[in-house]
Formats: sequence, structure tokens, C-alpha cells
Amino acid sequence: MKNPTNTAAQRAASAPGLPRRRVLATALGLGLAGAWSAGGAWAQAPARVLRVGHQKGWLSLLKARGTLEKRLAPLGVKVTWTEFNAGPVQLEALNVGSIDFGDVGEAPPIFAQAAGAPLVYAGASVPRPELEALLVPKDSPIRSVADLKGKRVAYNKGSNVQYFLVKLLQKHGLAYGDVQSVFLAPADARAAFEKGAVDAWLIWDPFLAAAQKTLQARVLADANGVANNRYYYFSSRDYATRNPDVLRIAIEEINRIDTWVSKNKDAAAAELAGVLGLDKEITALYVGRVRFGTAPVTRDILAEQQEIADTFHALKLIPKKLNLLHAAPVDL
Repeated sequence: MKNPTNTAAQRAASAPGLPRRRVLATALGLGLAGAWSAGGAWAQAPARVLRVGHQKGWLSLLKARGTLEKRLAPLGVKVTWTEFNAGPVQLEALNVGSIDFGDVGEAPPIFAQAAGAPLVYAGASVPRPELEALLVPKDSPIRSVADLKGKRVAYNKGSNVQYFLVKLLQKHGLAYGDVQSVFLAPADARAAFEKGAVDAWLIWDPFLAAAQKTLQARVLADANGVANNRYYYFSSRDYATRNPDVLRIAIEEINRIDTWVSKNKDAAAAELAGVLGLDKEITALYVGRVRFGTAPVTRDILAEQQEIADTFHALKLIPKKLNLLHAAPVDL
């Protein structure tokens, strides 16, 4: 279709006998009229947006400080935030196009990729195995991982602790099917744990620290020597291709938070307590066992994810074998 503004401007320019100044004024007026929207507002190019999905924790600090918004404002990028209670639901949101970026554990991306989600890994933390653990009630007769055989173990299906459970059982001579898996989201799992409806609970911080402090739950094992438990930051392939500058800044700002917390743990615990609505003694326990550092992913890190994917495929937890190099960021 022809551009009516240009056509009218061309007719004005070619009209005989019109002074040049009047021709220019006519063309300018027509151009301005074309920029005026039907609703009476000036039409503008759509601004870019970074829609962040996050769980209670590290990204909560970033949201509270507003530093990401300040870094992205000069690029014309607006930031929105949506909170989720676990990684799998964040990745569902990515798959349906509701968010562009988020934080997640090791396992949820594997399940999402097996289901066809177009995600890429934008960044990763250093290993943080102390931030997930297997809990039992303080007076439980369960004293070793081997004692879990036949017991009811609660955890969030498709989350990082599912891989932790698989590897933990293997390490102690048990198979994944040797325990009764009870799939519950963190809040429901805590309620079941308190009531004695399950024998053990696999959970991550800050829920882990809260259970230790308020329920006197006993740590049977954490992920040290079992799983790396990296935090991953993800996006969609389409968003990463169109907005690599935005994702680079997001990872930089997360690493700034890491660096600050590593040098100011007491202040960080106080700030996190306010953000999360938890007692400071809970957040201090959480912050005290964090390892610090976030950066773009490498091929070695993707190889770790490949091992998780292969493990889940062997157990028939995912329907197909994955090639994780397809999930590399655009500049890897």
C-alpha cells in the first residue's frame, strides 16, 4: 500500500506555482499529521521491556534497590517484575511468553527444554551446594540417607532438588524408586513436614534456613559432593538474540549484588530480611553459606547441565535426549 502522507507531500511539491517555502510547510504539516495517532497522542516507537520473573532471594535484592532500572533507563528499557514460588512455574511463564528473564536452579531448565521451551542460559552462579538440603524432623529416627528407603520424601517436582535427590540416593546405594516421592510446592511441603505427613523434605534457601530456625529441622545431608546447585539465569532465544545488551547488563548487576553481599554480609542479611519479610537470624544463616560470583555461561557449565539431562533421560524422567549446546547464549 502506498504511504498517503508521502503521496500527498509529493503532490504538494509538484503543484505548479506554489512558492518553495509553502511547499515545505505543506509537506511538514502532512508529515506531522501522519505522526499524530487516532487517539490524539504522538505516535512513538515502542520502548523495550525486560520482564523479570524471580523467586524470593537474590533477585529480590536487585528489585528492591532499583539498580537494574537505572542501568537500563538510558537504553529506553522498562523493567517489570513478577514473583514465583519455584523455578518450574517461571519457565512455564517463559514458554508462554509472559516473562523474558528469570532465576532458576539446575533441573527446571532441563524439564522445560525437554518440553520444547526455547530457553537459553544467560548466566550462572558459582556452585552453591550448601543452599539445598534434605531435612528431617528434629526427633526423627532417620539418621542416614540409607534410612530413607521406603520413606515419603517431599519436594517440588522438576526443581533443582529433584536432581539432588537422584544423585544423593545413588551415592548411598539407593535407587530413585526406593523412596516415595511426594510432589509439593515449598509452602505445602512445609505444612506436610510440620504435620508429619512426610518423613523428609528436600528444599532450598531461604525456605531451608527458615525450617532450620523455626522448626528446628535437622539437616540429613546438603548437596556438597553431590550436586553443584548453580543458580541459572535464563531467557528465550528470541529475546536473547534481539537484546544481548540488556541481558549482559542484567548479569552484571546480579554480580554486583554478589560482590556487595560478600563484603557486607550483616547488612545484606538485614536488607534481605526486610525484602523477604523474614527474621534476620534466618537470612543471616542463608547469607552465611552463600558462595559468590555470577557470570555468563561457558561450555564447561553447559556440560554440567548435559550430565543432568542425560541422568533424567536414563531414568525416563524426560522423554527425549537433549543437546544442551543448542541452549548456549548467542555469543558463546
